[in-house]
Amino acid sequence: MTGRHSNEIDEQEPVTEPLVVRDRRKIDPETGQVRTQPEAAEAPAADAPAAHAGPSLGESIVDDAVAAPSDVEKELAERTADLQRLQAEFANYRKRVDRDREAVVTAAKASVVNDLLPLLDDFERAEQHGDLTGAFKAVADKLVASLQRIGLEPFGAEGDPFDPSVHEAVQHNTSPDVSGPTVTTVLRRGYRFGDRTLRAALVGVTDHEPGEAPVEGELPVEQLSDENAQQ
Repeated sequence: MTGRHSNEIDEQEPVTEPLVVRDRRKIDPETGQVRTQPEAAEAPAADAPAAHAGPSLGESIVDDAVAAPSDVEKELAERTADLQRLQAEFANYRKRVDRDREAVVTAAKASVVNDLLPLLDDFERAEQHGDLTGAFKAVADKLVASLQRIGLEPFGAEGDPFDPSVHEAVQHNTSPDVSGPTVTTVLRRGYRFGDRTLRAALVGVTDHEPGEAPVEGELPVEQLSDENAQQ
C-alpha cells in the first residue's frame, strides 16, 4: 500500500505559480502619455526597526549642548575669581614692598644724620662763642640747610612746655612766674627726623611755686603799696 501511494504522488502534476506580466514601460503605447510611477509601498510594520529604550543620539547631543555652556560659565567664573584674587595679592605685595623700601631708606638717612649731630653741636657752640665766621660759617650753614631739607628738625627752646617724651630734665627750679612745668634753660638741642626722635633735648625745668597766703587781717603787699602812694 505504501508503494502504491508513492506512485500516486509521483504521477500528480507539479504545482506551478501563475505567470504575472507587468508592463513597466514609462510611456503608455495606447495614449502616448507618460505614466506616473506608483509610490513605493510602505514597509511592513514587521520590517520596521524596533524602538530602543533610552535617549536617542539626537537627544544626547541636545542634552550635552545644553549642559556644556553651564559648565563653561562655571569654570570661567572660577578662573575670573582666581585672577582677581591674584591681582589683589600682587597689589598688596607691591604696596608692602614700597612701604618696606621707604622705611629702609628713611632708617638709612636717619642713621647718617644721627652721626652728624655732634658736628651740629660743635657748630652751635662755636656760634655762641663768636668763632663761627667766614668760610667756616658758610660751610656750616650749607650743611645745616641740607640736613633740614631732607627732614631733620631741631626742637627745644626756652618757654616750651615740658614734655618728658622729648625733653630730658637735668635741672629743676620753682618760680611763681610760670603756670606749669616749663623749659627755662636749653643745655643741648634735641633733633627729630620725620616721625622719629633722634635725640631728646637736655633742658632745665621750672615748676610753678605758689606765693605765700596773706595772714588774716593783713593786706596784700600790692594793696599796701597802693594805699601808701595815695597818702
